[in-house]
Amino acid sequence: MGKPISHRHILKDFGKQLQLVRKSKNISQEELAHKLSMHRTYVGMIERGERNPTIRTLYKIVQVLKIKSSEILPF
Repeated sequence: MGKPISHRHILKDFGKQLQLVRKSKNISQEELAHKLSMHRTYVGMIERGERNPTIRTLYKIVQVLKIKSSEILPF
């Protein structure tokens, strides 16, 4: 088996992918945060891998971005 993936690594990969998708749709952190009814700094923290969003938050993100969850999940 390969090297185990750390929790931090998963959050960072998720955040990077979220940021790529968000930018590809020309949506700012502030706009995404507004649509999610969250603070912009929280979205930034997710994108930097500093926060672990809930399943409910993940659901809201994919709904707002109009994507499949597989487009932002790193596994």
